[in-house]
Amino acid sequence: MTGAATARRSRLTPERAAELYEAVLDLLREVGYDALTMDAVAARTRSSKATLYRQWGGKAELVARAIRHSKPGRIADVDTGSLRGDFLAVVHHEDDCAMEQNSALMRGLAMAVHNNPDLLAAFREQLIEPEMAALRGMVGRAVDRGEVAPDNPALPFVVHMMIGAFATRALIDEQPPTQEFLRSYIDAVVLPALGVPTS
Repeated sequence: MTGAATARRSRLTPERAAELYEAVLDLLREVGYDALTMDAVAARTRSSKATLYRQWGGKAELVARAIRHSKPGRIADVDTGSLRGDFLAVVHHEDDCAMEQNSALMRGLAMAVHNNPDLLAAFREQLIEPEMAALRGMVGRAVDRGEVAPDNPALPFVVHMMIGAFATRALIDEQPPTQEFLRSYIDAVVLPALGVPTS
């Protein structure tokens, strides 16, 4: 991001930006991505469209940043000293209610992401790439500590395993992801695949 863009985007206070992000998430839950308009966001937040476009450039980036803002904590900041501890700390970032809401929201956005190149690009920048890098960093530290063999064949698939459990719970079991489900999945699937003891 250029210095000019950073300066341009710093005009809103963090509190005001948080209000706008919450309004965007509410609208997404109500009408979905395709029907969400900048006019609706402006009306809901008593903002001008010019302000919204100046701050975020467009709907795709605004939505991606709103979802990023809603995620508690940063995976990149997690470092408990063990891979199991790191994975469980990530799971505990969100309670079951928040996970259910976020899972439903992401399911609703899945088709829009694949049909909208701008939204996909914003998602990759704001959500996918930072979280993939953070998970790879966790696993890299585990390799450095000797917890995971550097030639373990499951290493390239850790991101797929972690995201897959969250994304497919509703599809397969018709239930939202929960902390208990994800803890069990980590202990039964992810850690054994990496050769890491679960106790």
